[in-house]
Amino acid sequence: MYSTKLQDYDVVIMGAGFAGNCQARHLMLNIPNIKVALIDPRSEERREKDMKLGESMVEVAALFLCKELGLHDYLIENHPPKSGLNFHWSKNPAKTETLDDYYHVWSNRQTPIASFHLNRAKLEQDLLKMNKEMGAVFYKGRVIDVALTPKDALKTVKIKIGSEDIELTAKHVVDASGSKFIIGRKTDNLLFGSENLLGLNNGTAWVWVKNVDRNIFHDGYDPTGASSSHYYATNHWFGQGHWLWMIPTAQESMELSVGIMHHHDVIPSERINTLDKFYEFLKANHKLLYKVVTSGENIDFHYRSRVAHTSKTMFSPDNWYVIGDAAYIFDAFYSYGTTTIAFAVESVTEIIRAKLAGEADVEKKRSAYNNFNLTYARTVNCLYRGHDKQLGHASVMSWRIYFEYMWWFSVHVPMFIGKWHLDPTFIRRYVKIANSNVDGIFADLCKQFNQLVDRGANIGLMDCYRADQLIGGYYTLKHFDDFLENSKFEPKRCNVFAGMKHGYFYIALWYVMFQWKGFGLAGVLAPQHLYYFFRMLTLSVLAAVGELIYWYKTRGVPANSQVKNMHQEFKSYQYQAKLQPWIENVTELPL
Repeated sequence: MYSTKLQDYDVVIMGAGFAGNCQARHLMLNIPNIKVALIDPRSEERREKDMKLGESMVEVAALFLCKELGLHDYLIENHPPKSGLNFHWSKNPAKTETLDDYYHVWSNRQTPIASFHLNRAKLEQDLLKMNKEMGAVFYKGRVIDVALTPKDALKTVKIKIGSEDIELTAKHVVDASGSKFIIGRKTDNLLFGSENLLGLNNGTAWVWVKNVDRNIFHDGYDPTGASSSHYYATNHWFGQGHWLWMIPTAQESMELSVGIMHHHDVIPSERINTLDKFYEFLKANHKLLYKVVTSGENIDFHYRSRVAHTSKTMFSPDNWYVIGDAAYIFDAFYSYGTTTIAFAVESVTEIIRAKLAGEADVEKKRSAYNNFNLTYARTVNCLYRGHDKQLGHASVMSWRIYFEYMWWFSVHVPMFIGKWHLDPTFIRRYVKIANSNVDGIFADLCKQFNQLVDRGANIGLMDCYRADQLIGGYYTLKHFDDFLENSKFEPKRCNVFAGMKHGYFYIALWYVMFQWKGFGLAGVLAPQHLYYFFRMLTLSVLAAVGELIYWYKTRGVPANSQVKNMHQEFKSYQYQAKLQPWIENVTELPL
């Protein structure tokens, strides 16, 4: 049983869901002998209905779980593979019976970085068990209060377990409690409302079903179109003021998560906030998806009228931290939630490690990481600005998706692989550029997207996976450093500047093409548009300079230390044409 005496830990994590369990495991893998406590009112055995948003990952989150948390084998053995992201727009909203009734951007191949869909209830249950085996202590209880003392003074977390009150003390407290917002409410740290969220005002409904007939969606036969599964992608379905996801969460039981993100100005809550209303919406607007969902058995339904929020501070100088949904969430589009957690968890671990080690520059790191994660939140928020008007317009949204993919693969993925988000010098540059882009080119493009929607313009369908849209065989998934081929996984070994140099250059080309297609010569030559075009080229040149500096500083440094050590060891290799004797040692095995 639990003692009523104070229990002392290095870190207390409030919440044992995805974010809390990932944080605990990452701490224990990177800081020897650290004492971690996890608190959650839910049982260790998660129920079938204990499901929530965030059942899918993209490259950064996949690398984080597979590589940084050592869960690749576990994910292969327990969770469905993911074949990229697919996008579907109805040709005629009144006719949505079959796939032929939609325009598509298909993921036509497996991405170089393997990813997965997640059965969240199973993942969280299994992670909690792993964490306990590694030494974390789990308290099945409810947090009553937390005393957030200044700086390194011990914090006290008071929890109720049954009728008993327990107090835990620690120098570091992490809030991973999701929408309970334990620290957020106590410190007035939360920001709600569209005025704080770049105009975002959305709600969500979602269901889980099992034993569906996947052949209603696609029979898997596509010999000329793709080398990957269409069903095991994250499928996005679009319409006016909304988008829907279709995510397989378990193979044997053929479980699906199907949900909608809707914008209140277009679809009010009362039109979609029950299971019956949600199904009627599917039946009226996405008949094919309705048939898939109703081919199975319903497990659960949820509705949240308010999704989006953000925080003023993520990592406080007073040793408290908010991560996951407790910090921010905006929309489930692109499956960004688990990625934001990956960046935050690695930041928190490095702050705590540096503080426990007594490093002199720890406050510099904390401030930089807080700025980075808050800025990253703004860039994610910016991905959903104007969605209420644009989602249902296939031409505009396909161009927007292509544009946003360019940033993801040229900047964000190599940044994470090289751990550049943990380098304060790089962070200063990133924060300045990212905030300028959110308020500049991204904001201006959103206005232009809206203008095209209002005009009902058709500027063609951009396919974010194909290599024949821009010059030089460029495609958005292309990377410009051999970080995968040569396993450049150690900090700063991935040449992020090469990705940025090429990314900004191709973004500039995309921008000119967009202006020409959407607004003609006047659009290309408009002073503001010329400014953004040359700004992207300037950023490309600056990244090229950064790349030269990077090459100079890393000359002679191996791409991978393990490989270098193996080659060094191999110099003493001598071929020995013999086997060890074994016949004389044979003993009869018992039958």
